[in-house]
Amino acid sequence: MAELVIRRLLIDLKAPIDRHWCGGDPFRTAMLNALSMSFPVGENFFINSVKAGAALLPESERAHWAGEIQGFIGQEATHRRIHGLFNEQLAAQGLVDSWTPRAAARMKMIEPLHPTHALAATAATEHFTAIMAGYLFHHHQELGEMEPRLKSMWMWHASEESEHRSTAFDLYCAVGGTYERRVWWMKRITYVMVTETLRQTLSNLKRDGTLWQWRTWKNGASFLFGKKGMVPLLYRPWKDYFKPDFHPSQHDGSPGLQWLAANSGEFSIVGAGAEPAAVSEAQARQVAA
Repeated sequence: MAELVIRRLLIDLKAPIDRHWCGGDPFRTAMLNALSMSFPVGENFFINSVKAGAALLPESERAHWAGEIQGFIGQEATHRRIHGLFNEQLAAQGLVDSWTPRAAARMKMIEPLHPTHALAATAATEHFTAIMAGYLFHHHQELGEMEPRLKSMWMWHASEESEHRSTAFDLYCAVGGTYERRVWWMKRITYVMVTETLRQTLSNLKRDGTLWQWRTWKNGASFLFGKKGMVPLLYRPWKDYFKPDFHPSQHDGSPGLQWLAANSGEFSIVGAGAEPAAVSEAQARQVAA
């Protein structure tokens, strides 16, 4: 089992942020803002899915999983809190989050299904966040300069997504999740992630007043489809998920661990999920306060 450390990020997200905080670029800023808007409701869904999945484990295996699950919940609860604070800044700028209510409605539809459905959806989404984290580590220069506290937020989040990238996947397998259900949910999550990210990005650009500027779409096309663009570079790691023998550990997670080791001054350690005295979810909600 992985030892997942719960960290308190030492940044102030109550101070105002620049409108185009991501390298001064409207498109990159709008897209990352869109992703951030989806995180609190998404993280809450992941927590509930993993809790429900853990309840399916045989009693004899629950102690074995307890530490990793506790650490996963603590990390995700902290992400939820941090991005909630960040999203408050976006709302103050006049941006409107229309993704969250649509996501909440979709999640409500999954509730009556067997818990492995929600767990498969979580594993698929966690794969998305892990490969995007990999892109961020290797091509962060493509985002342009951003102020230190926001760079710390995104790199910290990416590091922990990489760190716990196997938890939901392993739990899904441990409770008897099938390959067919796993790939079906990846197809569904891919559609949702692509369409909802684009939809919220367009909304953000419209409210920002930069939707119809040539520079916006020139830079956006380069960021998404250029030589070092997200789409061509993420296609292969995304496709790996469809292999019957795929496991998240097949993708390199060392850049995230290296960032955490090199930037230990950016956060404080609250607890380690694999220890008996692991931090509870309620405590984890407070670490970003």
